[in-house]
Amino acid sequence: MPTIESLLDQADLPDSPSARLDAQWLLAAVLGKPVSYLRTWPEREVSAAQAERYAACLARRRRGEPVAYILGRQGFWSLELEVAPHTLIPRPDSELLVETALQALPRGPQRLLDLGSGSGALALALASERPAWQVLGVDRVEEAVALALRNRQRLGLENADFRLGHWFSALAGQRFQLILSNPPYIRADDVHLQRGDVRFEPASALVSGADGLDDIRCIVQAAPEHLDAGGWLLLEHGYDQAEAVRALLRARGFVAVDSLRDLAGHERVSRGRWPEEAGHAG
Repeated sequence: MPTIESLLDQADLPDSPSARLDAQWLLAAVLGKPVSYLRTWPEREVSAAQAERYAACLARRRRGEPVAYILGRQGFWSLELEVAPHTLIPRPDSELLVETALQALPRGPQRLLDLGSGSGALALALASERPAWQVLGVDRVEEAVALALRNRQRLGLENADFRLGHWFSALAGQRFQLILSNPPYIRADDVHLQRGDVRFEPASALVSGADGLDDIRCIVQAAPEHLDAGGWLLLEHGYDQAEAVRALLRARGFVAVDSLRDLAGHERVSRGRWPEEAGHAG
């Protein structure tokens, strides 16, 4: 029978930028062990049935399918989340939204809104860090809402909830101290849509018009009607969109507008505060 080491050495993933790590994650999942087990016991034999399942996983990865979709899970913040092809795969870049939200509000009771919540990654990360906060996530895809609710249930985070709705459509009369979103922000003609993992992710969660800003415009325009005076709006966007997003926020009347950089040094999150003196919009 093959060994762990031989299966890893023979893994053929020529188009993956992280081939060895991909193979380790897939084999560890098949064996029901952590990746550290593979490194500790490379000489352990693998059954024929396990080797066959591993080969099937490698075949899916060779076709370009993301490892997260093959495994059905992805780590984000301190959580492990169930993921599926009808939602985006949570990425480390989006943890900047979590960090920024945690710094923006005190630890006491607050109401937050996560627009386009997908798997629930942002809302659940915030709920896990601040038990006194009530975090509501909305998504227009019914399967995504069901997925987020499963993640909430498994993680036991009762201070998060999820509902069906497109941006603010299901939130009439509701207001929040902070609204955050990782909306679609890729241009419709972006060549990266035909490359790598994003080929398998839902286009509706990625693409937003000719310049990638259609959904951000919609959110910026409507958000003041759902923000308390002094409330924050936080938006993730593309690496080259910060200046345009700041301009949209200022034009709508937000103050304290700025952008924050991700680990790669790109301006990834822009934010603005609805002024205290403005009261409630709408």
